[in-house]
Amino acid sequence: MGQANYGRELLSRTLAGVPEETSPLTHMAVIDSRLAEFTDWPAWVHPAVRDAFVERGLTKPWRHQSDAATLAHEGRHVCICTGTASGKSLAYQLPVLTTFAEDPASTALYLSPTKALGTDQLRSVAQLIAGRPEFMHLAPSSYDGDTDSELRQWARMHSRWIFTNPDMLQIGITSTHPRWRAFFARLKYIVVDECHHYRGVFGSHTALVLQRTLRIARKYGADPVVIGASATVSNPAQALSRLIGEDVVAVTEDASPHGARTVAMWEPGFLDEVTGENDAPVRRSAGSEAARLLADFVIEGARTLCFVRSRRGVEITAVRAKQILAETAPELVPRIAAYRAGYLADDRRKLEHAISEGELLGVATTNALELGVDISGLDAVVVAGYPGTVASFWQQAGRAGRRGEGSIVVMIARDDPLDTYLVHHPDALLNRSVEATVTDPTNPYVLGPHMLCAAAEFPLTEDDVAMFHAEQVVADLTAEGRLKRRKAGWYAAAGLDPHGDIDIRGGIGGQVLIVDATSSRLLGTVDTARAMTSVYSGAVYLHQGESFVIDELDLDDGLALAHPEEPDWTTSAREVSDVTIIETHDRRSFGPLTVASVSVEVTNQVVGYLRKALSGEILDSVPLDLPEHTLTTRAVMYTITPESMIDAGIALDKFPGALHAAEHAAIGMLGLVATCDRWDIGGLSTALHPGTGLPTVFVYDGYPGGAGFADRGYEAFTDWIAATDVAVSSCTCTSGCPSCVQSPKCGNGNEPLDKEHAIKLLRLVGRLHA
Repeated sequence: MGQANYGRELLSRTLAGVPEETSPLTHMAVIDSRLAEFTDWPAWVHPAVRDAFVERGLTKPWRHQSDAATLAHEGRHVCICTGTASGKSLAYQLPVLTTFAEDPASTALYLSPTKALGTDQLRSVAQLIAGRPEFMHLAPSSYDGDTDSELRQWARMHSRWIFTNPDMLQIGITSTHPRWRAFFARLKYIVVDECHHYRGVFGSHTALVLQRTLRIARKYGADPVVIGASATVSNPAQALSRLIGEDVVAVTEDASPHGARTVAMWEPGFLDEVTGENDAPVRRSAGSEAARLLADFVIEGARTLCFVRSRRGVEITAVRAKQILAETAPELVPRIAAYRAGYLADDRRKLEHAISEGELLGVATTNALELGVDISGLDAVVVAGYPGTVASFWQQAGRAGRRGEGSIVVMIARDDPLDTYLVHHPDALLNRSVEATVTDPTNPYVLGPHMLCAAAEFPLTEDDVAMFHAEQVVADLTAEGRLKRRKAGWYAAAGLDPHGDIDIRGGIGGQVLIVDATSSRLLGTVDTARAMTSVYSGAVYLHQGESFVIDELDLDDGLALAHPEEPDWTTSAREVSDVTIIETHDRRSFGPLTVASVSVEVTNQVVGYLRKALSGEILDSVPLDLPEHTLTTRAVMYTITPESMIDAGIALDKFPGALHAAEHAAIGMLGLVATCDRWDIGGLSTALHPGTGLPTVFVYDGYPGGAGFADRGYEAFTDWIAATDVAVSSCTCTSGCPSCVQSPKCGNGNEPLDKEHAIKLLRLVGRLHA
């Protein structure tokens, strides 16, 4: 079977017997194969390093590997941005290992966004240098949440190359930097792997952790070179430069080979005689379709990764795939598994080994396996739901075809406006440039805590404050008494623990422990704000294939108690919101339409939850009494005069439904222009907002101070609204469904919604703004 025909043949067997008019396949394209471009080993590479790679079969590097490695060796901060499986690791291993061979006292730091990736890269380095006397002193070591205290102490004292993540760099290294003085004083390189993952609030926190790390190293006399790596990021030099606050050069021309790859777009059909909220039609879920494809591909002998958006979805998909195989090919059931964050370290390692060795044929996973873990020989990737960014889609798709042979990628649309739009407008995904990462390290809610950390590490000088663009934040912290001004600079006030107060993943408030009350087993944790929408009393919670129902949520004690149960229904929270405008940063008027970038205060309260059958049918609504939560953040807002709406054919009594439906659709489509998805953002619409006196729609970031998503919506308002109009108007439903205007997290139970008049409103807004 030819490379280009592999995917077509696999799909044709999967779709055998399905009439063309009801086929879920909406588009199929083939990405041609590419030949490799090799170059000689750079002259500066130490012979022991070159020999180590040659013995592993790497007789010559690809050109992009040599170019990036040489720039780093010359002392330039560099970001290598080439495709998945293009050997980016070699680009940093060459200069780092050469430096170690020439200067045994030097040190290096490797950062990855996931433990799995860090472990995989450590294993690769350990195998590369095994038995070589030039590297006997190196002792590369993990230093993360899975490393026990004795090994951490040993690593700090003896390891020259530490493999960690931004979380541990923040809480376990920068906070105790005097213990790491010898390590920092000899620090030559900092490797930042998978740069595209550092976006939003997490990216902003990581940027400040990195900039503080560079500051600490320089205080101890070092001047490390930063090497960034990412398969998918727009403007890679700018992306890494924002993270470290310094100039960066990029290497982007990929000289590695890859086989032909078939990309298929897949839209599940509607379920017969099943309706959802407001009698809207319900499509087969992306998870159900993914489970069927996963089982079909495994039966065909294709090694398959299936990416699912949520941890819960991963568990359900793996279970459903096993159920299908139990009826058709029971001998293959043990060769399907789930993999996600939250598993114990030993369990994750066993799964990673089973995947890489081919013991498992099919794996349902979150994006935990999107990033860098070396899984070779995959034939297929199923993406159950658009992963939020073009960058993540190609990162996941790149997991297929590592043998240089033909492979297939199937993108299954969720019942969601953006997913529906993409499967019917494939160029918006397949022929679109990857997004620039959105970060804002100057967000005062992010910057303030890091200035306290920096002051606790070393007194903040005026030059430091200017470097961090923190003049106003430092002034505010000083006025509050949390920073003290002395002759040498600003010091952190006594009694503070600034490093421990930061959750760099963007958690809001304290942590809630989720505990199985029948066995006292800790199942997991969630931050307080998200606890109210995920582990409220009555919520269904999944953990490693086990299903639990939450009995009690005690926010005061930070505890959610659960019991094992496997109900035939799911739950989703309902919440109500109120938005108050605090400040207008920018605004543009277009006659009756005004679009603005604003700071807002959002008050949310979870008021109940819906119980849904596994088919999607609504069973009932259950009220809850939970406290309000207040969030100060950034929003994009538009107002429009009632007269212009009436002139456009929207009667006064249709205002609420039109605005509400347009708001839902816009939230669902913001991910087309910003690196986010609907769970990162929220919205509110009203026919008469007290702060504007007009019909108003808000879309806001779901993080304190904002994450840059709403600002991007303001900048790209024309494209965003135009795509939203197309998504709603082209949906085949009659009066609105989850593929266009319904939202899975609507606090009002998706009422009122008016698809017909939402289209009129979106076209009016688009026409005025054009």
